[in-house]
Amino acid sequence: MPSSKTPISRNLIILHITVFIWGFTGILGAVISIDATYLVWYRVLIAFVSLYAYFLYKKTPIKVSKETFLKLFFTGAIVALHWILFFQSIKSSTVSVALVSLSSLTLFTAILEPILKKQKISKLEILTGLFIIFGIYMIFKFESKYTFGIICGLLSAFFASIFSIINSKQIQNRPAAIISFYELIGAWVWVSIYLLITEGLKAPVSLNPTDFAFLFVLGTVCTSVAYVSGVAVMKELSAFKVALITNLEPIYGIILAFLFFGKKEQMTLGFYVGALLILGTIFLFPYIKNINTRKILTKSGK
Repeated sequence: MPSSKTPISRNLIILHITVFIWGFTGILGAVISIDATYLVWYRVLIAFVSLYAYFLYKKTPIKVSKETFLKLFFTGAIVALHWILFFQSIKSSTVSVALVSLSSLTLFTAILEPILKKQKISKLEILTGLFIIFGIYMIFKFESKYTFGIICGLLSAFFASIFSIINSKQIQNRPAAIISFYELIGAWVWVSIYLLITEGLKAPVSLNPTDFAFLFVLGTVCTSVAYVSGVAVMKELSAFKVALITNLEPIYGIILAFLFFGKKEQMTLGFYVGALLILGTIFLFPYIKNINTRKILTKSGK
């Protein structure tokens, strides 16, 4: 029926635009000239302030219990580590290398989630992990000059996996935007503490007009707006569709990086073979998992 198809089609477009914006994050991380830690400090500051403005505009209640606040506040430290390592990966290698390394998030989640939730790791997840590991090995082998950047990207994916698993529990009890707001505050405070300890806040960080403009876009459009939009579409779209389309982020990012930076983003054949193996595995995994789930349900008569 047209009435039911219209919102789904609209939300599909919104989700694709949101994922495209997320892919653009790597470009901004590369062109902003300041250090990765300061970059994240400014990003989360702008993001949680703009989210607060959004809550005021929508008159959204944001009060949470002390226990919830502390959980989200400490999770913010993991979020901060994820972003600092991601941007450091970009600055130590290339946007393409950082994004493909970040794609190992699927591998870490497949391993960590069953362990943390005391569940059995499926054979499909083990096989998926082996393919991703081989893809990472290919990239390491042929792009050894970017070893530090690759390690930062993999660690970034590891921390992203941890806070994603934590948030999968939090999302059952409160809106995703509220979770994001308090985690962003936590991230900003923890990065500020680190900069205070290392005396990083004593030295003035000079921002030229271009850096400030890019940081504003990164903090608002690529963080606050994109996050709220990404959550909103889940009212109409299934989790499977959202996960599948989100996998396009590294592809969008690599294409954008090539368009913006040209030859700087050109890699060896081994990199593209490894990247294709990782991304191909990530795309096929939800399809195969969905087919297996249907077979199990059919056998059980559900």
